[in-house]
Amino acid sequence: MLKAAGALAAGAGLAGLTACSGSGADGATGSAGDPSSGRISVWSWQGPAAELKALVPEFNQKFPDIQVTVEDIGNPAIWDKITTAMAAGGQGLADVLHIGVDYLPGYVEKFPGALADLGPLGATAHRDAFAQGLWQTVCPDGKRVNALPWEANSAGFFYRADLFEQAGVDAAGLQTWDETIEAGKQLKARTGAHLLGIDKPASQPDSANFFQLLLQLQGTSYFDQDGAITLDTPEAVKAMTLIKTMNDAGLVNDLAGGWNAQMSSLKKGTAAVHPSPTWFGGVVEEQVPDEAGKWKVRLPPAVRRGGPTAATVNSTHLAVAGSSKHQAAAWTFIEFVLTRPASQVKIYRGKGIAPALMKAYEDSVFHEPSAFFSGQKKGEVFLEALKAPSPPFYYTADYARALKLVTDAQSKVLLKGADPAKVLADAADQLAGQTGRKVRR
Repeated sequence: MLKAAGALAAGAGLAGLTACSGSGADGATGSAGDPSSGRISVWSWQGPAAELKALVPEFNQKFPDIQVTVEDIGNPAIWDKITTAMAAGGQGLADVLHIGVDYLPGYVEKFPGALADLGPLGATAHRDAFAQGLWQTVCPDGKRVNALPWEANSAGFFYRADLFEQAGVDAAGLQTWDETIEAGKQLKARTGAHLLGIDKPASQPDSANFFQLLLQLQGTSYFDQDGAITLDTPEAVKAMTLIKTMNDAGLVNDLAGGWNAQMSSLKKGTAAVHPSPTWFGGVVEEQVPDEAGKWKVRLPPAVRRGGPTAATVNSTHLAVAGSSKHQAAAWTFIEFVLTRPASQVKIYRGKGIAPALMKAYEDSVFHEPSAFFSGQKKGEVFLEALKAPSPPFYYTADYARALKLVTDAQSKVLLKGADPAKVLADAADQLAGQTGRKVRR
């Protein structure tokens, strides 16, 4: 299953923790050990872990004295395992850690020093090598480098081209989500398919992914750069109002049950559109191979006419533990994996994991027509998104709390017809009460 690449979902394991010292000053500067020898461990999950393991023999041809052990911890199990080890002052933590963008700020804020500063090891030399916005994600203060970007997932609009054709709708020509809703009504009337699906009762934390996508298309998220809460800004109300409009029109398929329900919908064709990250294309090919030629992909419509259609909706990163006694060797491995185009191309060919490293996209694999996606050059669709202006988004250590309140608010809208502005204002006030953060309206 290719799903493993995306990390966005939870962070619940961090929500109740108070600030705690991490791995000690001796390990946090990112300078320990020999860069060409040592024994290092790596924590990742499923597909990415398999790809890291596959790179080790090639790595050892160049660095024979660095012994690498890659462990597939599983996702989401890895987040609790990292949290537990950091809470114990770094005891038992692996040398290299694969971390999602939604967890990285929490680890940095809750466990100061638990991650090594990669700057002294040479990370800043790669500052301009990655997709826009990602350097600010790993280096928010412009000084300390907490990790190096690996995977950059842009938002995609994966759709059943045959259903849209049957409905007489030009899906490629949809400019805004308002237009898409009108098209969805025609689609539903002529084919019976819903426009898209959402986990209405929020049975899984990622039920708000579509809401979050609509925010990011407007250049905002749950927090601003100063850490203030932005849950009920005009952009947020617009996003939730779009969702309510779709639902009220009968265009939203209920995906209660989360991932399994979405896979069932995919196989049954009950929704014509799956607004999902880059990696979802591989899932579609894997789950419904007989539908080759019926699918297409494009960037999402804009929220407002003429607005952005590109957004990096999630990313993952590799970091070095502050407690590692072999930080330099760990960095050598990270640099080999993440800054070398050949490594990233191999990983993409293996598991379809979209690299943040822009130079990797010079390889022909990203420019080949896809028979499954109707001859489209799928890689170029997402490359266009990565080249577009994309601001960094600020998850903060309180992302898990915000996510819970947002999913609750969305359920009230979808299941009880609640007013988007009111439920979001209530959510913002509750989050302020829980965290002491200011609300920006």
